[in-house]
Amino acid sequence: MVSSPEADGRQRVAIEGVSPEVDAGRFPIKRTSGDRVVVEADVFADGHDQLTCLLLYRREEDPTWEEAPMAALGNDRWRGAFDVTVPGRYRYTLEAFVDPYRTWRHDLRRRVDAGQDVTVDLQIGATLIEAAARRATGTDARHLQVLAAIVRNAADPHGALAAAFDEAQAALVLRHADRRFATRYARDLRVTVDRERARFSSWYELFPRSCSPEPGRHGTLRDVQALLPEIAGMGFDVLYLPPIHPIGDTFRKGRNNAVAAEPGDVGSPWAIGAREGGHTAVHPDLGTLGDVRALVQTARAHGLDVALDIAFQCSPDHPYVTEHPEWFRKRPDGSIQYAENPPKKYQDIYPFDFETDAWESLWQELHRVIQFWVEQGVRVFRVDNPHTKALPFWEWVIDQITARHPDVIFLAEAFTRPRVMERLAKLGFTQSYTYFTWRNSAAELREYFTELSGPRLREFMRPNVWPNTPDILHEFLQAGGRPAFAIRGTLAATLAASYGVYGPAFELCEHTPREPGSEEYLDSEKYEIRQWDRRAPHSLAGLLTRLNRIRRDHPALQRDDTLRFHDTDNPSLLCYSKVTADRRDAILVIVNLSPVHGHSGWVTLDPGVFGLSDDDAFEVHDLLDDRRFVWHGPRNYVELSPQTAAAHVFAVRHLRSERDVDEYR
Repeated sequence: MVSSPEADGRQRVAIEGVSPEVDAGRFPIKRTSGDRVVVEADVFADGHDQLTCLLLYRREEDPTWEEAPMAALGNDRWRGAFDVTVPGRYRYTLEAFVDPYRTWRHDLRRRVDAGQDVTVDLQIGATLIEAAARRATGTDARHLQVLAAIVRNAADPHGALAAAFDEAQAALVLRHADRRFATRYARDLRVTVDRERARFSSWYELFPRSCSPEPGRHGTLRDVQALLPEIAGMGFDVLYLPPIHPIGDTFRKGRNNAVAAEPGDVGSPWAIGAREGGHTAVHPDLGTLGDVRALVQTARAHGLDVALDIAFQCSPDHPYVTEHPEWFRKRPDGSIQYAENPPKKYQDIYPFDFETDAWESLWQELHRVIQFWVEQGVRVFRVDNPHTKALPFWEWVIDQITARHPDVIFLAEAFTRPRVMERLAKLGFTQSYTYFTWRNSAAELREYFTELSGPRLREFMRPNVWPNTPDILHEFLQAGGRPAFAIRGTLAATLAASYGVYGPAFELCEHTPREPGSEEYLDSEKYEIRQWDRRAPHSLAGLLTRLNRIRRDHPALQRDDTLRFHDTDNPSLLCYSKVTADRRDAILVIVNLSPVHGHSGWVTLDPGVFGLSDDDAFEVHDLLDDRRFVWHGPRNYVELSPQTAAAHVFAVRHLRSERDVDEYR
């Protein structure tokens, strides 16, 4: 006699090729509330018996599974779906079994169609229904007993067959199927469900100390609060603030990252910690903890989240340095090792040592820091350089925070190697910075965003694209003038569902590098207080406002998974679309990627993406300048000048009648 401790030999079904599944179930997939999770798998057994395949799902805290039937797609592929309604954690798996009753009905239909005598077959079916009645209780059991009697009644073969083929009766039998030999998929897979802002968000970054309306005065959090109506009015929904903590004096950097600070230099906000406190303190020139809470509450009333910077590093003056020297790495001379990225040296910053013997107390303290700001009402964090901290720490701390607060969002500011960026996303980061800043040609953008929106990455990595940051002024923006900023802003806002700008510097087209070949700004706001004339005539605030309004009005732009590129005959033109699943909203974008020269060419669309045929006429309505055109078929001509209109952002509408077409003649 053969026995197996792992499985019953009568479990004949195999389940393979489950999708979505990240690294064999090691990490969860990501969705937002209101999404439908569509699951597919290869499910099969020996022979020709019919199968029943079920998708099992539940919220993590629920003790019982819900079931959704899976439909056969052909070639042993099955598909099912379930909805995730609220933020939190869900689980799903599959169960399948050889179903004698389904097999009996399938074979009975074939025998009847062939004109064979099915008297014995009806008796077999009645026996299967009686077995289902014994597994059922109450009304279902009584109903099944009656059904079995009807199917067994040889005196009324027509009535027996009608009952056997009735779909409602079959569903009742299948509800009480024999599942003794069912195969359960070996893994319970996980879904992390976030609020909508995790999938669709528009970020605006500013330095509070530069927000004073009075030249020469250090800005405050109350000054930021006064700007909230304007920022919300531009359509942004996340206001990101660099670190708001006390700044160290020791080795403070001067203007333009000078090694020695002059009197009055304010230092870098990322050199965190001074005698006034550390990561849970507020810089006294910015205000108080009460001002933070007031800012968060007022922002929420305007539809904005306030995002705080989490930068786990210290100035030499941080209280941790004296209270917990064991958390830092020592040099041979006994001094603490400052941060370096050779040849760059950051003497004003001490990194934590995540290999310290005191790593557990370090983890607990850093968790306390995040929890502290969550308790002040903050629900969004931009995390500085997470790739330079221990990966297991992020998995642990994000899990700890989101278990209690599933509405918290973490953005990973990690411009590093692709696999590391992906791992951070798998470990729990809600959104991720990208290489968008360094992708400028049509070929580069097409290749990169095809990867970002493709089936592998989209299950766990949500891109957040930025044309500039306080650390990055790309050569394209340095050389291209105002049109370059308009081009990159349009691309960011329409290629990705989440994007951000380093606000005033982007609006006002700040483009001068510290020196040739550098991506650092001249007179960088990281090291000094700036005054911004946000009413300047060359401001891009109007364009950003229009783009954000378009994003809010058009659900097609609020997801990444429907991005589709279309061909052009000019490599300076990039053409792409986003279309909702029901095709009620379709956006087509064409961008001239040159900030200097006008370009024209033919774009070749895939009409099926829009629900069109090759011969259809359709309207394209430019949402940037309100012009409308009628296009015919897949191939159409465009001209774009960076000095007037560098891009079309078209809403596509099918013209379904000659009358519709005549309106444009």
